[in-house]
Amino acid sequence: MVANNVNSNGKVEDLLDAVRQEFMQLSQEANSYRLQNQKTYDLKLNQHLAEMQQIRNTVYELELAHRKIKEGYEDEINRLKVELEQKNQQLANFNIQGQLLPVNTANTSAFSNPKVLHPNPPAPIVSSIQQPTTVLPVLNTTTQVQPQGLQGNGEPLQAPQSSLQSPNGQQLAPLSSNPPSETSNSVNNIANAAETLPSIKTSDGNGLPTAAMPASTDLVKSDELSKHVKPIPPFLLNTTTMNVPSEFKKERDEYSLFFNPNLTPTELDVDLLHSLPHDSVVCCVKFSQDGKYLATGCNRTTQIFDVATGELYVKLLDDTVNTAIVTTTTENNETVTTTADLYIRSICFSPDGEFLATGAEDKLIRIWNIKERKIVMVLKGHEQDIYSLDYFPDGQKLVSGSGDRSIRIWDLKTGQCSLTLSIEDGVTTVAVSPNEGKLIAAGSLDRSVRIWDSSTGFLVERLDSDNESGNGHQDSVYSVAFTKDGQHVVSGSLDRTVKLWNLGDTQSGTGKCEVTYIGHKDFVLSVATSNDDKYIFSGSKDRGVIIWDKDSGNPILMLQGHRNSVISVATVNSNVDDGKNYKLFATGSGDCKARIWKYFKMGEVTAKIEDTETKTVTTEQ
Repeated sequence: MVANNVNSNGKVEDLLDAVRQEFMQLSQEANSYRLQNQKTYDLKLNQHLAEMQQIRNTVYELELAHRKIKEGYEDEINRLKVELEQKNQQLANFNIQGQLLPVNTANTSAFSNPKVLHPNPPAPIVSSIQQPTTVLPVLNTTTQVQPQGLQGNGEPLQAPQSSLQSPNGQQLAPLSSNPPSETSNSVNNIANAAETLPSIKTSDGNGLPTAAMPASTDLVKSDELSKHVKPIPPFLLNTTTMNVPSEFKKERDEYSLFFNPNLTPTELDVDLLHSLPHDSVVCCVKFSQDGKYLATGCNRTTQIFDVATGELYVKLLDDTVNTAIVTTTTENNETVTTTADLYIRSICFSPDGEFLATGAEDKLIRIWNIKERKIVMVLKGHEQDIYSLDYFPDGQKLVSGSGDRSIRIWDLKTGQCSLTLSIEDGVTTVAVSPNEGKLIAAGSLDRSVRIWDSSTGFLVERLDSDNESGNGHQDSVYSVAFTKDGQHVVSGSLDRTVKLWNLGDTQSGTGKCEVTYIGHKDFVLSVATSNDDKYIFSGSKDRGVIIWDKDSGNPILMLQGHRNSVISVATVNSNVDDGKNYKLFATGSGDCKARIWKYFKMGEVTAKIEDTETKTVTTEQ
């Protein structure tokens, strides 16, 4: 009996060993099969990605070739236009000479010699068309760097010879640059630059009209909303306070307001809430999502202010940065040693307000924990300055735009770049749509606004002058912003215009320019929208901020509150009703100041009252 039990146990153990061995064998085969399939899958995936990238590069090359051919045709057309105008002028002079020459009845020899009456005109001289110099926001040198939109003398940033190449690898023409410093001379240069703003132009040098046309006394007509060329409202052309009636202006010690006399009753008023002095040019300003804090970016530092009090809340400075040492020689042959500038070109609060992302000229993106005042993550990958940043609504991803002609989407959980979008020119500005971040908008030096699907990386829209209406931007796009409903994009350009683009059905690519806002006398450097999408704010190199009625295209008022270019404009995006009868916007300028403004509705008060001071007091009460 015992022997039988022993034999049975031995057989069971043998069977179990056989099952175990068979299981191990099957597991090994499954793992081997899984690894083999994974390798095959990865190989196919990489091949598809490489093919897609190759197709994308081919499309970019075709776009570049098309643009070059188009520009060549445009140059030839302009040349022929000039030649035709010269011949027409010569023909007109020829006819005038034939009509005005006196007839001598005593001597008819003149009629016998047609050369006397009709001398042969000289051959027409066709002057070559000078190509406009592209203003670039990128400046990379081995010693000194510049803030966005400005040089040390207040002029727009221009790239040196070694900083940027065209898409086909050719070196762009060198452009002058004058970097700012933190010395008193820099501040004096900035102040002097404010007095030498260029005058308004009515043609581009080839006899072709630009957006700055003669003044008009009418409001924007409905059939002219989207036109790129139309008159500037006269109250924006002459903002000398001496020439403006008192009922259409508001003067304070630090700022002036000019109201549109064609809009009565006057809809909005603006007051200065806080003036925030800085030690250098303020390149960017941004509110937190709840509107309680304002962040500013300047030379080497980022500062966060309490909006209610105007007091400095925190100052963020990366002490680990090794700034270059710059040695200069004064007129007295004295050697002065200073540290090179490192401007913070872009900033953005996380949606929960706990973190602040900053982009600088050292090609790095830093994520700061605001309460702990320390860097928790550094994002590396861009090859040139970081010009723009924006968080996705869920706070899990960040988009960045750089002068290296790329847009990158960063996964903030891993700190890795999850998607790279490349174009053929430098990226100056990016924005994420409010509708779950489905779309990304970017403006660039090639005068285009592009819209991508943020999940797939496919280009769904390109908004430029090649559209059917031909009413796109004519110069580099420096700022883009989505409206709060996500249905429109606002863009500001060096062509001195602001445009409202209706995205329509992004799947079918039916986006179009709905409104072109004309009024600035110089480069538009920044745009923003109000939280209710009723107003558009634009800051310009002409030192002014214009508040526009979004739908009608009319300027409501012009604010002159800085002594130099308004580089950055920001509005509060919060939907919280705090019980206040005003909203906030902020400006950053080349005059080394950031300012917080409050704007509010005038109610039944009209613009045509005698005492501007009485108007302000009545509204505030």
